[in-house]
Amino acid sequence: MNVLVVLAVILFLLMILIGGKKGARSFLSLLLNFGVIFLTIFFMTNPHFNPIIFTFIACLLISSISLFYINEVNSKTITAFISTMITIAILLLFIVIVTEKLMIQGFGEEEVDELSVFSLYIGVDFVKIGASVIIMSTIGAITDVAISIASSMQEIFHHNPAISRRTLFTSGLSVGIDILGTDTNTLFFAFFGGYLGLLIWFKDLSYSIGEIINSKVFTTEMITIFCAGIGIALIIPITSCIHSYYLVNTRKRNQEIIK
Repeated sequence: MNVLVVLAVILFLLMILIGGKKGARSFLSLLLNFGVIFLTIFFMTNPHFNPIIFTFIACLLISSISLFYINEVNSKTITAFISTMITIAILLLFIVIVTEKLMIQGFGEEEVDELSVFSLYIGVDFVKIGASVIIMSTIGAITDVAISIASSMQEIFHHNPAISRRTLFTSGLSVGIDILGTDTNTLFFAFFGGYLGLLIWFKDLSYSIGEIINSKVFTTEMITIFCAGIGIALIIPITSCIHSYYLVNTRKRNQEIIK
């Protein structure tokens, strides 16, 4: 516990030193998002509540904290928030279908022995829980890409106010394409870093490549990565389209007011 406190203090001091007030808000946002996730888990395990609905509400709150609390309310954060919610709504529908069709919900055979002493009749829908886990794993990356694209487009528009909507949209896509490769690789290596012990266990169990690929634990995590990648790919054109539309329309309204 003391180590956790020391590391938290070091992180807090570094974030203040580098980011100032925004760094302090960023640290507090971590605590707020942790509280949101904790409450979401509490409600998701209640059989009387729909996990998908609470996941969407949690994503709404997490996006609001990450965007509005840290970066304040402005055109960039509003655009990023709207784009994130649209992408999450599309992903939720897609992921629920994928989870149900591929039957990746529940526990793999590698986990059954450890859980055999517990009752699995807990009265919750594991399909919805599985979909919720995937969505919660992608919200951070999606929000990050949305605000990055919106900020870049805002800067481009600031230095070239006469830019056309099509050119601005294309510029947003170009920025997004550069982010797409790095973010998907980040998700991929985060999986292998977090599940390195599992992969070593597969080796000790003498699993073949085919058995590893077809194991539920491995497949679930890979599907999470792919769904996160799909979310990142979707958010790029959505944010570029919405923000280019907003910026150009704002310019037209200002010109009409001047006239």
